[in-house]
Amino acid sequence: MLIEENFSLKDHNTFRLDVRANLKVGITQPEELKELYDNPRYKTIKKLILGGGSNVLFTRNFLGLVLKMEIGGIAVEQDGADSVIVSFGAGENWHQCVLWAVEQGYAGIENLSLIPGTVGAAPMQNIGAYGVELKEVFHSLDAYDVKTGKISRFYNEDCKFGYRYSVFKGPRKDKYIITRVYLRLSKKPKFNITYGNLKETLEQMGVEELTLKNVSQAVINIRQSKLPDPLEIGNAGSFFKNPVIEKVYFDSLKAAFEDIPGYEVDEGSVKLPAAWLIDQCGWKGTRIGDIGVHDKQALVLVNHGNGKGKDILKLSMEIQKSVFSTFGVELEREVNVV
Repeated sequence: MLIEENFSLKDHNTFRLDVRANLKVGITQPEELKELYDNPRYKTIKKLILGGGSNVLFTRNFLGLVLKMEIGGIAVEQDGADSVIVSFGAGENWHQCVLWAVEQGYAGIENLSLIPGTVGAAPMQNIGAYGVELKEVFHSLDAYDVKTGKISRFYNEDCKFGYRYSVFKGPRKDKYIITRVYLRLSKKPKFNITYGNLKETLEQMGVEELTLKNVSQAVINIRQSKLPDPLEIGNAGSFFKNPVIEKVYFDSLKAAFEDIPGYEVDEGSVKLPAAWLIDQCGWKGTRIGDIGVHDKQALVLVNHGNGKGKDILKLSMEIQKSVFSTFGVELEREVNVV
């Protein structure tokens, strides 16, 4: 393994923040994790697992060792009449894996097209978009136990998936490193085009017969129209989670704000679009020096060039205060702050 010193992380976080790590190593095989954690030189040093850097906000240089997840490989593990179980290395690019599945005719993740980041990060926060969540196709994952040095397998029920949540963001955080993810994908597509303007976009595309490819392309088109390209303007996609509140409280908000949208989660709770709340508070398009809120999507905080992570964090806290003051709703960050 090559350990690099004073490593620039600017090209390894989608906010394009100019920070550095004391040390960096690329992990291409699970065995390298044991070799690294058993090495007395690195045993006590602070470590950070980094995939695509699309869900992290660096507020300072990282004084430790960055483990860049680069484990690759795609393999069909089980091939059945109606479905397949496919394994993906944790370092594989998520969107490229979606395109691969679409090309093979394997259904289930086409609605998750163009979500940035690596495969290993996907189950950590149970990624979701356009009416689909990873947990619906998730079979299992392999993860390195940093305490025992062994690889453990976790099945769907072990992960305790919730909205943008799994045990790897909760009680098992920093205790395991995901190395491979197994998904059960269908050979008989059941299309979900009811969320947002997906159906409308497909109609605009002139689609008469649904296919995995055109559903995936519709999602790509929508995301590209709403979300800035990190290569052009630094961002980490959705900065906040959509808050879920009690239906009783939603009804009281509806009485005060007639236009407030809400999506029923179950009988007693409603999900609010955080972007709408932020927009109503007047934040969309705000620019403070080199940082700000995107002018097309209020949920996205941006770095226009030479912004600092600590300033983006400060802006996010001001937005949280503003939304709480106006609506009495607490916004929770989706991005991990380092």
